[in-house]
Amino acid sequence: MGFGGQLLFDRVSLHIEAGERACLVGRNGEGKSTLLNIIHNTVSPDAGDISRQPGLRMACLPQEIPLGITGNVFDIAASCLAKNTDALPEDPNAMADADAWQQQAQVNKVLTQLQLEPELRFENLSAGLKRRVLLARALAGAPDVLLLDEPTNHMDIASIDLMETMLLKFAGTLIFVTHDRRFLEKIATRIIEIEMAKITPWACDYNTYLKRKSDLVATEDAQSQLFDKKLAIEETWIRQGVQARRTRNEGRVRALQKMREERRNRRTRAGSAKMELQEAERTGKLVLKARDISFAYQGSGGTDRPDEKPVISNFSVTMMRGDRVGIIGPNGSGKTTLLNILLKELPPDTGSVSHGVNLKISYFDQTREQLDDERTVADNVANGSDFVTVNGRRRHIIGYLKDFLFSPDRARSPLKTLSGGERNRLLLARLFTRPSNVLIMDEPTNDLDIQTLELLEELLLEYSGTLLLVSHDRAFLNNVVTSTLVFEEDGKIGEYIGGYDDWLRQKQPAPVPKKALSKVSEKTKPASKPANPKLGYMEKRELTALPQQIDALEKEQADIFKKMTSPDFYKTEKATIARITARHDELERLLETTYARWEDLESRDF
Repeated sequence: MGFGGQLLFDRVSLHIEAGERACLVGRNGEGKSTLLNIIHNTVSPDAGDISRQPGLRMACLPQEIPLGITGNVFDIAASCLAKNTDALPEDPNAMADADAWQQQAQVNKVLTQLQLEPELRFENLSAGLKRRVLLARALAGAPDVLLLDEPTNHMDIASIDLMETMLLKFAGTLIFVTHDRRFLEKIATRIIEIEMAKITPWACDYNTYLKRKSDLVATEDAQSQLFDKKLAIEETWIRQGVQARRTRNEGRVRALQKMREERRNRRTRAGSAKMELQEAERTGKLVLKARDISFAYQGSGGTDRPDEKPVISNFSVTMMRGDRVGIIGPNGSGKTTLLNILLKELPPDTGSVSHGVNLKISYFDQTREQLDDERTVADNVANGSDFVTVNGRRRHIIGYLKDFLFSPDRARSPLKTLSGGERNRLLLARLFTRPSNVLIMDEPTNDLDIQTLELLEELLLEYSGTLLLVSHDRAFLNNVVTSTLVFEEDGKIGEYIGGYDDWLRQKQPAPVPKKALSKVSEKTKPASKPANPKLGYMEKRELTALPQQIDALEKEQADIFKKMTSPDFYKTEKATIARITARHDELERLLETTYARWEDLESRDF
């Protein structure tokens, strides 16, 4: 398969087994999305054969949200059932048949599992919720093969957690592309690598693949060095004097010609990007300070609608030079609004924001950074000039773009030919031509390949300025930020030390719902006792034993999770799968109740 340049795939073969959870990995532009489209039969290869099991049902979650989809969430999710495909129905009454009730029950089950409201209008949803609806549409048809192209894009962490839970229970075959390393580590049981127009399957999880791949690259590099050394010796021999040429071995000459051809056709791996942030003069020690800020959009809070929840409520923060702060929160919670208030681009309803001195701010925002599809890649960065200035050095635009893995031909080609990941890499190239000492990044990781993500992490860790980062990429947050601001209920924003995992450890467990409280406890609770009585003897013994109980429940939960993520789990009997899954759900409820009981007893132990 090719599109005019070098082949994306050169006589490759691939076999997919039922029940696999395979992830396609490779650099941006290597053909991951193209391979998904070939499997889905929406793109035909230039040559070769594809065999599919008769009657195979496939569904696909595309990388981009299709335009023109309207209707409520239920109708969109149910549309795949009308024609047993993931296309929208032309006739809204297409589901009116004898199986309508069962189909509606299946759709409602999926919507409940993904926590989607059936009556909401699709066109009014955020990008993350739209992708969750499209995932529901794909799952509602109970496909044999589910294809996902960057499924975590635009989704918040809660949505990603829901999706992971659904996919771990999915009994069919899963083939997906993702840049989210945490998602990849949790879901994939097989890795399919696309590199240099070849496909290499790896029958292992992602971490094992990384180790085996590293060993293989080292071996191949050593073999290439030996080959090049032998070729150099043969080239020296063929260029010897007249006497040596008279006696040369014709077989050796033919062997040399073959080696030359082999060396000429050798495709080398893409190098690593060489990103370089352009830093401005240092700021003062204080970068910004927000004091008691509150904000609500008109019609959704504020003085005219005091009964509704504000976006931000009485929030204060101080950022010092060199801080690297992550912002976490659900889609629509107000993360971008907070950025705009801190940047003084949006005034708060109450409170104040003050900036330090000498701030030079660079803002990475995919919605603000408009790219011109008709201009070349180079013109989009240099604005028609042949040169850019980076850290005081004047550089030719072609050489600069090489650092971001754009070949000279690619740099001169129209922007519209780039993949989503290449576009994001180009945005970074443009951003890094601007001097800054405060870097604001709103979802910079979307569509970037894992190698570029890791390089961006290293770059940000070396950056001496101040970083404010909005991201749903859990691994990226863990590796980059030193503190997190987390949107909680009623516009409250909590501040925590460390990254995503540190926040999970620090946050308080959610209070148990009233329905989950024991009715016996309510009945036996004496009405005359105070609301928060001191612990009795038996309660003190219970408090002492609770940590061991929680530890045992968590260990059992971890063991069950390990079984559920095993490649062979769904090959067992259905009754066994149902029993283990039910126990996993029961353990979640038990842990929630036990944690709530522990918190209650501990608060009274004085």
